[in-house]
Parts: sequence; structure tokens; C-alpha cells
Amino acid sequence: MEAAIPELKEKGNEPKGDQKKSKEQVKAFLLKERVLTENTDAARELYNQSRYGKLLPDGRVQLALTEAMYLLERGKIAVADSRGKKEVSPEQFMKKASKTQQNFWVKYSVFKDIRDRGYIIKTALKFGADFRIYDRGVKPGEDHARWILYPVHEGDTLTWHEFSAKNRVAHSTKKRLLIGVVDEEADVSYWEVRWMRP
Repeated sequence: MEAAIPELKEKGNEPKGDQKKSKEQVKAFLLKERVLTENTDAARELYNQSRYGKLLPDGRVQLALTEAMYLLERGKIAVADSRGKKEVSPEQFMKKASKTQQNFWVKYSVFKDIRDRGYIIKTALKFGADFRIYDRGVKPGEDHARWILYPVHEGDTLTWHEFSAKNRVAHSTKKRLLIGVVDEEADVSYWEVRWMRP
């Protein structure tokens, strides 16, 4: 294993789309395991500029809970309950998401850290991982992700069987395996694992 891989640069080098302040706050609705935006140009701009969420055929953008939390904290979206009657604060969103998704705080800590470093990070359930990360300047659809990422809390343990399974998933999808270890202060350390031939 190698610690602190060199490709993950320091925080603060955000892509141009994140540096632009949106004039219009996007309205969105919390629907258990996902968040849906309204059909607006501002919502589509979030997708087009920085690849937040998934663009749906009806013009709305579907956000993962981690993406929505990140945008909510930055004031780029306003999230309401599913009926659209009550606005949800970042603290309330964190509580609701934590009830819906196991280890949400750990996953969000890693998501936030990677986004703050200027990388596009997306969910990777179809790969059997939590996230996939693209090289800087690469958007999903233009090229393949470079890493698959598993967030873990520093107090968690992995069996050799679990570790081997994660490594095999990365190898079979032709991606590098990255483990994001989150401490109590939400600081993240990264460990990259690669196959080596002696």
C-alpha cells in the first residue's frame, strides 16, 4: 500500500464550474435516497459545468445524497421535503441522510474532501464500490474513472476477505483501488492499492 498518492493534489484547486457562483439557487426536493431538482436552466448548469447528478430526460437533475449535501452546504441548492412545503437545513439533511444511508457521515466526509480537491466524484454502485473518481479535467462520459473509492472510518476493521474483494473489484473494472480513511475530525487520508508482480 502507498500513502497519500501524489495525484490527489491539495485542496483549493476547484474546477472552473465550482468557482462560478450561481446567481440562481436551484430548488430541489428530498425523496428518501435521492434529491430531484426542478426543471431549470440553473439545475442543468450544475450538471453541465461540474457534472453534479444525473440529467434526466424531463430536464430535472437527480442528485445523490452526498452531492446534494455538498451543494446545500455551499448554498447552491435549496432542498425542501418531498411535498415542497418545508425547507430542509444542512443539519436536518445530514440527519435524514444518515437514517437512509449507512455510514453517510463517513461517505460525505470523503466526497467533500475529493470535491474540494477539484476532482469529479460520482457514485459507483454498479462497480460494487461507493464512489468513482475521475482525473482532473475529465468529465464522466469523456473518459473512464481512474479510481474506485471505499470510504472507511479509522476505527473500522476490514477482514482480509473484504479487502481482497475490494481489490478484485478494482482490478476487474480496470481502475485503481483507493481507500479513504476518515478520522474523528473528518480529516481524510488516502491509501492506494495496486497489484504488483515480483
